Amino acid sequence: MNYRHAFHAGNHADVLKHLALARLIALLARKEAPFAYLDSHAGVGLYDLQGDAASRTGEWLEGIARLWGAADLPAPAADYLRVVRELNADGRLRHYPGSPELARRLTRPQDRLLLNEKHPEDGRLLKENMAGDRRVAVHLGEGWHVPRALLPVAEKRALLLIDPPFEQADEPERCAQALQEAIGRMRQTVVAIWYPIKDLRQLRRFYQDLQKSGAPTLLRAELYVHPADEAQRLNGSGLAIANPPWGLEEELRQLLPWLAGRLAQSQGGWRLDWLIEEQPAAAKPGAQVAGRKGRKG
Repeated sequence: MNYRHAFHAGNHADVLKHLALARLIALLARKEAPFAYLDSHAGVGLYDLQGDAASRTGEWLEGIARLWGAADLPAPAADYLRVVRELNADGRLRHYPGSPELARRLTRPQDRLLLNEKHPEDGRLLKENMAGDRRVAVHLGEGWHVPRALLPVAEKRALLLIDPPFEQADEPERCAQALQEAIGRMRQTVVAIWYPIKDLRQLRRFYQDLQKSGAPTLLRAELYVHPADEAQRLNGSGLAIANPPWGLEEELRQLLPWLAGRLAQSQGGWRLDWLIEEQPAAAKPGAQVAGRKGRKG
């Protein structure tokens, strides 16, 4: 396994993913009842942007660095940027939170975190970074087993992030399978799947697989830093979010145009629409419901 997220920490894909994750946590926290946060491919949790790995690529310079001093932050970005600033209290951008650290800092005392990381060294570092927080359990196993191993949860509410490296050709298919398993085991689970935008033909198959997952609803949010059809580069990334909490769609409509303007490298853009819309109450089981046409920036 060659993938190490430290090379990509804080890039434009991380910014999209972590902004959305922060909003999902905030919206779930509107209700007092606890929820469990699950992370299938957690990484180490905390990254040094001045370290060897991040310095080699410098991807964070076209990601979080472009937001660091922004004076025009949309309101939904506040929680995410607050965590980044707390980690860099001296005012110099060096430390960046992965999804586990972001979730640890934004969840409440009554919430629980179930983190999984397959890479042995990263798993050890994740345990070290999460040490001392009794709400956190770290598992060192195959990320694709998380839905069947950890769902359902006692809390009755769950947020699952599926964020694989997308190094293997079958990973889009496995994401769709994991979504189907998660919904099958606990239908109300909020599932967020991150994916890269590189191969449009593969993406179309991925969308079709997601639509067959059985999720009650599925929101698609994409951010482009290059034209989506350019070959052989990471043109952007997206999130497919099952059972998104009320209010998320409207917040993403604020965030995505702003991010497209801030993070564009050659040409910025965005997309927000529904892969699976909620069926009307009167719809018969199995009836097909047409999706709304989404907006593109």
